[in-house]
Formats: sequence, C-alpha cells, structure tokens
Amino acid sequence: MPDTEDPLALDRQVCFALAATSRSVIGVYRPILEPLGLTHPQYLVLLALWERSPRTARDIADTLYLEPPTLSPLLKRLEAIGYVSRERNPDNERELRIGLTERGRALRARAEEVPGRVVERLGVPLSVLEEARDRLSELLAATRRVTDRAG
Repeated sequence: MPDTEDPLALDRQVCFALAATSRSVIGVYRPILEPLGLTHPQYLVLLALWERSPRTARDIADTLYLEPPTLSPLLKRLEAIGYVSRERNPDNERELRIGLTERGRALRARAEEVPGRVVERLGVPLSVLEEARDRLSELLAATRRVTDRAG
C-alpha cells in the first residue's frame, strides 16, 4: 500500500497524474484523428487556425505553448498535405504567416465529429470533462504566472 504521508510518493505527484493522463487521453484521440490524416499536435494547430486564420507562427506557438522549433515541422507537414499555407510577411521577413487552405477549411466539417467521439470513447459525462478542463486551465494559468515571473 502506498505511503500517503510520503511527499515523494508517485501517486501524490501532480506532474505524474498530468503526464500519465495526457498520454492516455491523446491515445484516445489517435484512432479518431487517423482517418483525418492528422496527429494530435497537428490537430491542435488546426484548431488554432479554425479559430482565426491567418495567424503568425509566433502567435500559434504562444497559443499552443510550443517552442517555435517544435511548431515548425508541424507546419511544414500540414503544408505538405495541403491544409495550410506558409508565407513570409513582406514587411518583416522574420514573420511567418500561416493560413488555412481551402482544403484545410473544408476539413473542419469532418473534425467537428472529433470532440463528440472522444467523449463517447471515454464514457465520462461531458460535465465531468468540462470540469476537468476548467481545473486544468486554472492550473495552466497558474504555471504561466510562475514562468512569467521567473523569466
């Protein structure tokens, strides 16, 4: 039986619960996204672009809490499969503008099924998932405040 008094007990660690849950939930998404030809990180990029397009690569990276070197291969792959276009800003060559192509916009209709299928596969009431999302969003905001103060 785990020692609940041990501050280093694995089952008491927020980082472990988050990491294990993240991997597991992304695993639920994988077979749902596969017919769309998307990985989970690519899906997140498209979600950001379906909210607003075009966006700068920096804006997408900030929105998704990704480092630009992590985002770059995702954008290149999405461009290669025809979902996004990448263009340099003529007024600022360092700025990369990312926009949805017609094919990328059309994919949104098929992707609208994804959230419902995830809820169905998890078998957890939507209200529980919404509550978890809200608590995780609060935790994310708290970590952002810590990193903003440190940086």
